[in-house]
Amino acid sequence: MYKKAEADYQRGMKYKEIADKYGVSLNTVKSWKQRHGWERKKGAYTDKGVHTKKTGAPSGNKNAVGNKGGAAPKGNSNAVTHGFFKKYFPEETVLIMQDIEQRSPLDMLWDNIMIQYTAIVRAQRIMYVKDQTDTTTTKIEEKGGNVWGEKWEVQHAWDKHATFLQAQSRAMGELRSLIKQYEEMCRQGYEDEEQQLRIRKLKGDVAKIEKEVAGDKNNPIEIRITRKGDTS
Repeated sequence: MYKKAEADYQRGMKYKEIADKYGVSLNTVKSWKQRHGWERKKGAYTDKGVHTKKTGAPSGNKNAVGNKGGAAPKGNSNAVTHGFFKKYFPEETVLIMQDIEQRSPLDMLWDNIMIQYTAIVRAQRIMYVKDQTDTTTTKIEEKGGNVWGEKWEVQHAWDKHATFLQAQSRAMGELRSLIKQYEEMCRQGYEDEEQQLRIRKLKGDVAKIEKEVAGDKNNPIEIRITRKGDTS
């Protein structure tokens, strides 16, 4: 669908006309343009009311008098969309906010899905438990002076594995919730073919991880206790 919409855009159709033609929102059309790098053909009609911004202050506004083109001086807050934020937030934060403005709500939701999914996959390596002998010993306290001593914390394999399963379960629940929100927005007409395909692939990957986690729960780590000197 977005390819046909791109052809219409190149011929000079306005955002709203494209949105009405394909039954999608205005934000979806803008998202298509940004994601796929749409450009108008030379000589095509340009919707100045939508695509271009006039420079300088509004008619009658005296804030930028004397500056080139009626624009505000470099660094002046009224030259920034988020003047309030520029006043109180670090410059790096404001720049990030300006970049985020170019992303559609569906793109932002997908970013969150990817961040959450990446954290889940990364946890597989960080929290990996090799076997029942995989024990972690950490010094948590050390005392000096007249009374000297150390305090250690021991995490046995079953403790670490249980913690991992609980954390993984919570993370998967949050991911499922984000995917559900994404699918709901897709049903409302925000998506294109590319977005439909990527959410289907992600759901398949998530199903595999859930199956592996369920398998771990059904196959707990075996714990053997032997008496000292018992070699049998």
